[in-house]
Amino acid sequence: MKIITKNRKAYHDYFIDETLEAGIELKGVEVKSVRNGNVNLKDGWVSVNNAEAFVNNMHIGPYSHGNLWNEDPYRVRKLLLHKREITRLLGLVKQKGLTLVPLMVYFKGGRLKLEVGVCRGKKLHDKRETAKIKDMKRESERAMKDRG
Repeated sequence: MKIITKNRKAYHDYFIDETLEAGIELKGVEVKSVRNGNVNLKDGWVSVNNAEAFVNNMHIGPYSHGNLWNEDPYRVRKLLLHKREITRLLGLVKQKGLTLVPLMVYFKGGRLKLEVGVCRGKKLHDKRETAKIKDMKRESERAMKDRG
């Protein structure tokens, strides 16, 4: 498994309840651009329309040697999921008010995969609490390293 990019902003802004692996339908030289690491998930989200899942606002930069065949970097891309997975995601989003966020893009066995997270939004006090726990953990590791 070769990780191309992670959405660190999503881990900061959301509680991730569960994750799901999906394929992405790409056109032209987009795969070559992804292999070069020209992907940004920061402001992306996943929508479900007509029993199909789509990733929106995921930026795949133009390939340097692709000139004529380059697609729009922000175009909506279809996710490759089973119908039962899509209906389950749609039910979670509608009933519980959860959000679908792209978390990671990686290659698995030569195929490009996108990890989609079913997420709940964090409040400001939750973000502060997470930062506090992270700082305490870092300080305890430093103390253990200095002692040992």
